[in-house]
Amino acid sequence: MAVYLDGRRAFVLTALEAARLRPGQVLSDEEIAQLQERDRLEQAHEAALRFLSYRPRSEREVGDYLRQKGFDAATVEAELERLRRAGLVDDYAFARFWVENRTAFRPRGRRALQAELRRKGVSPDVIREVLRESAPDERSLALRLARERARRLQGLDPRTLRRRLAGYLSRRGFDGELVMEVLRTLDIESEEEEAPEG
Repeated sequence: MAVYLDGRRAFVLTALEAARLRPGQVLSDEEIAQLQERDRLEQAHEAALRFLSYRPRSEREVGDYLRQKGFDAATVEAELERLRRAGLVDDYAFARFWVENRTAFRPRGRRALQAELRRKGVSPDVIREVLRESAPDERSLALRLARERARRLQGLDPRTLRRRLAGYLSRRGFDGELVMEVLRTLDIESEEEEAPEG
């Protein structure tokens, strides 16, 4: 809502702040500055809530978003503190959400999950703790992904199939030793399937 001083548009306030004013009210310079400050904080809060409405975010993601929207450092820090108190930003909860979501919908190895969470600004201590508690069994996950991918790549010669599976698993954050172990397991399964019965 626009606030007019001496008949000219002076600044805009959220409806919450504007509701406290009445037409013809005389404001001192200090009151105007306080209103503008409260309004900046309220605008930052509204922007942060909109940003958080799509999915949980790390604290750094929210801070970066608010800075990108033009809010100064003091306003950003005040808003982050408000969100922390309300439990709306919590890097530990965010990291757990991220790992569980990835595991369910776009599985990744431990290494890839660590890299993604680091890029989101989550601290190494929180990442270690969450992966220790919430990360799936990497071997089972890698084996499941490799089996699914191998079915899609049927018809390729064994060497090409192994190379593609190794690349696929590596790009998803599984380390080389685990990738080789999974490929050996698939080779054994393949040999067992091809062995004549009797």
